[in-house]
Order: sequence, then C-alpha cells, then structure tokens
Amino acid sequence: MKTIKMLLILLLLAAAGALGFIYSGVYSVAANEPHMKITYWALETLRERSIARAASDISVPDLSDPDMLLAGGADYNEMCVGCHLKPGLPQTDMTLGLYPRPPGLTRSPETHDHAHPVGGHNRDDALKRQFWIIKNGIKASGMPAWGETHSDERIWAMVAFLEELPKME
Repeated sequence: MKTIKMLLILLLLAAAGALGFIYSGVYSVAANEPHMKITYWALETLRERSIARAASDISVPDLSDPDMLLAGGADYNEMCVGCHLKPGLPQTDMTLGLYPRPPGLTRSPETHDHAHPVGGHNRDDALKRQFWIIKNGIKASGMPAWGETHSDERIWAMVAFLEELPKME
C-alpha cells in the first residue's frame, strides 16, 4: 500500500511539473528554432508509428495508367509545388519558412531532405504512406488533409505521380 501511495504521489508531481512547464511558456514554438533533440525524436517517432499503423490496411491499386499520372501531375503542380518543389527548384520562400521543412519530393526518398526514416519502407508501404498523408494530412506541419475535397482515385493519381517525380527533369 505504501508503494502504491508513493507511486501516486510521484505521478501527481510529474503531472504538476509537466503542466507547470506547459504553462510557463519557456519552450519556444518559433518555426525558426529547431526542437530539442528529445522533442524532435518524440514527434518524429509518434508521426511515423501513427502513419504506419493507420496505413497498414490500405490496398494499393494499379498505378501504371498514364492518364492517372497526368491527372496526378496536374494536381501536384496546382497544390504541392509551393512546399514540395518541382524539378530544378531547390527551395521556395515557403520551404525556407516552414518547420519542420517539407520533404523535397523531386528527389528520391533516400536523398530528400526530410528526417523520416526511409529504411524499411518497401514500395507498397511507401505508397500507402503517401496516400494516407495526402488524404489525412499531418497536424501542426502545414500538410493539409486533401481527403476532405479529393476522392481516393484522385489521391492515388497524385501518389502515382509522386512515384515518377524523382525521375523527371
């Protein structure tokens, strides 16, 4: 009983300390200052595990239809270029001002400047991940949820285009 009481007291002290930290305002949320390493790790791990879990049951359709590629390219040009760039464009004012910086999708996942772990993503997992991110967005990252306004077919067309984008000039 004494151990349980001590654990409850420690838990309450930890919760009070966390609330005190949150309400103190000492943690900078400025987009031009990076997170502390532990914060960055926690947010990245949370994001990646959440996406992997949520995308695991998605079925990848055939993405080889040239019309799908063209439709996805038009949407990418209209909605994504400002943050994720187009071939030959190394950065924009938008990419420089966002934190975390959006991945430059004109490069292969192994070389683009984003911190998500690329190891362990097979092709289908990578496509499911892209579909889920485009459809649902990512909180507090600037990535909108396009699923509110776009059909799954239209989102898969963007995924088909993204698969080919690093090969384009």
